[in-house]
Amino acid sequence: MAETTVSERELQEFLLYLGSALTVAGEAVNQIQDRLVRVAAAYGAPDARVSVFPTFLVVSLDASRPTTQEPTRQLYGGLRLDQTAELYRLLYRAEHAGIDPAEGSRAVRRLVAMPPRFGPVVRVTGHAVLTVGICMILIPTWADLLLAGLFGVLVGVFKLAGARWPSVQMIMPVVAAFTVAGLTFLITNTGWNEADLRAMVAPLATFLPGAMLTMAVVELSAYEMVTGSSRLVAGILQLLLLAFGIIGAAQVVGVPPPAAPADVAVNTIGWWATWLGPLIVGIGNYFMLAGPPRSLGWLCLVLYAGWIGQYVGNLMFGGYLSGFVGALALTIVAYLVERMPSGPPALVSFLPGFWLLVPGALTLIGVTEYLGQSTVRGAEDLVGAIGSMVAVALGVLCGHPLYRAFKRSVFKEPA
Repeated sequence: MAETTVSERELQEFLLYLGSALTVAGEAVNQIQDRLVRVAAAYGAPDARVSVFPTFLVVSLDASRPTTQEPTRQLYGGLRLDQTAELYRLLYRAEHAGIDPAEGSRAVRRLVAMPPRFGPVVRVTGHAVLTVGICMILIPTWADLLLAGLFGVLVGVFKLAGARWPSVQMIMPVVAAFTVAGLTFLITNTGWNEADLRAMVAPLATFLPGAMLTMAVVELSAYEMVTGSSRLVAGILQLLLLAFGIIGAAQVVGVPPPAAPADVAVNTIGWWATWLGPLIVGIGNYFMLAGPPRSLGWLCLVLYAGWIGQYVGNLMFGGYLSGFVGALALTIVAYLVERMPSGPPALVSFLPGFWLLVPGALTLIGVTEYLGQSTVRGAEDLVGAIGSMVAVALGVLCGHPLYRAFKRSVFKEPA
């Protein structure tokens, strides 16, 4: 009886650690609950119950036994791509009872504490490369591109500092936005007036809560009201913090808040810029977030699948539905890549795609203009961005059942 009690306690602890890590990695709560129930059944607890909330989760092995609670904040911040890949390898083993629960708990703690594959210089450079890629997608001028790269280095240093001191993580979006915007306005005062809001948005892209906002819509669609609402509020707050930094810089420097006027020169680089952008974004993500070995090609493949899907959707159906088609393609290809022997978990290649599909940049522009001078233009941008965000979320929602149906019909596997 004592051995059974210890085993049950170890299994509960293992489920709690797995759920905490999956929450921090950015997985949707309904997916986390399904995976943890599957793990519990593999270890002989088919009646386990799991409830996942924004900052904690609750596990019970069956209705007659006590529940256990674990705060997810113990794992501190998000996971890198290499950590996420290691987590899903552990999850696959756990779903087949391939690891002792006590050892599994220790493995989760080890992967959370594991150092990044790349040093700080490489990660800061990766952030600069990612920034340049995002700026290319925003149809920049050469001046925008140069400024975005320089600011990408600066913001990359800020992000490393924020990771080292968790107490300053909350204010880091404001600090970064204020610094980047202030420098841009000062440069504009010197006569270099080609740069516009795009040069500021691209370096701040890694603070944009595109994935958070879209996953919030996904969870609300799955009737996960508490977690979905919490993610939505947190995402909107982060956008407001970024916009506050830009508006504050404009007031301090004495420059009006920026808009996105129609007469700004667009795509002075060439038509190829927007098509090269996803490749640059993939490379930047790989180095900044320490992508697992042999995952760069797969990551770029998934990004291009989403980008091409969005492009085709725009040609066929228009702007809003382009996000739906892009998210649909991104989701299906990410899960197909996961099946490959060297393919990373779907979440590894899936989440970076939101910086291509979710109009976080347009949302930030809209909030900034709304808080600044151009209320009408800002409101229009916000409404358009919200519509696109919903379309992307619907694409993700439809991608899951389509992939499951494809798996049943082609691979003859259960969904």
